Amino acid sequence: MAEPILEHNHRNVSGGAARAAVFGISDGLQTNVALILGVAGAHAASGIVRVAGLAGLVGGAFSMAAGEFISMKAQIELVQRELDIERDAIARRPERERRELAAVYRQKGVDRETADRMATQIMADPKTALETHAREELGVSPATLGSPFAASASSFGSFSVGAFVPLLPWLVSRGNGALVASLVLAAVVALAVGAALSRFTGRPWLRSAARQLLIAAAASGVTFGIGRLVGAGGR
Repeated sequence: MAEPILEHNHRNVSGGAARAAVFGISDGLQTNVALILGVAGAHAASGIVRVAGLAGLVGGAFSMAAGEFISMKAQIELVQRELDIERDAIARRPERERRELAAVYRQKGVDRETADRMATQIMADPKTALETHAREELGVSPATLGSPFAASASSFGSFSVGAFVPLLPWLVSRGNGALVASLVLAAVVALAVGAALSRFTGRPWLRSAARQLLIAAAASGVTFGIGRLVGAGGR
């Protein structure tokens, strides 16, 4: 009697918009809460804290977006250059490329006859041949290179959301009340971000949330302490 086939599911380990958004919110939150508390710790006026928070939000969001766009654009251009080289090789030296592909399959444990047959079938279609060579030799898929504009916009938006959280109390309040509210909001969101990250890592949500909170608290505590030591006049 044949053994039953046990189904199992894998987590998405290749990325995704949801995970990128969570990381972007985390970056924005930790960056701006540290900046705001650092300035507030220097006894700066509430208006100065607001300006610093807004500058941190806008500057950080544009920096993240620009960095994401440039890095992804450069990566895509690099891959496209390699694809052009591979496309030219397939057109000019199809037999050589067929042997290369067959050798790849043999290295994976496929017997010589089967590997040769597979390579011959794949090389019969130039588009399929390019996609297969790209996956096997470059580790990429030409159809899933992504969009630098979409990635840039996503980074800008998610960072802005996270950076806005600790700034919000300073837009409607001032002084110690705004400081406490900023801390509470940042702590709540840090816990929520940590719990959300656990969905991707498979780790216990409480451990992930606590780790996120401790990291945010450490960064904020250091900058707040530096602000206290340096000082910036009275309120």
